[in-house]
Amino acid sequence: MKNRYILILGDLLALGVITIIGFASHGEMGPSYLPRMAASFFPVCAAWFLLAPWFGLFQNDIVQNARQLWRPVLVMSFAGPLAALLRGFILNSPVIPVFVVVLSITSALGLILWRAVYYLLNRRVG
Repeated sequence: MKNRYILILGDLLALGVITIIGFASHGEMGPSYLPRMAASFFPVCAAWFLLAPWFGLFQNDIVQNARQLWRPVLVMSFAGPLAALLRGFILNSPVIPVFVVVLSITSALGLILWRAVYYLLNRRVG
């Protein structure tokens, strides 16, 4: 159970870092951008944590198998569009398809990197 909390915290941190990097890459890093960051971060987290358990991403046998590191890509292919739709509702703005693709790919990449680190640390300790 402790490992699940570490995974959840790591997923939140990974998605947070990706959100910050995304805004920084557009030169939007001041305090005035915090509401827009929240409007991006929370929908991504909601979509991720809604779908990830259905794909087994918190089960020990899947998390501790390096061959299963592709699963965040699959989950984000569904969670990314859902998150972009939720963000569009929050901001009352259109959902731009390129944004959906970039959001999905960068989030998946961040989660894969985090989960690879988690896998290696878990393997080293275990």
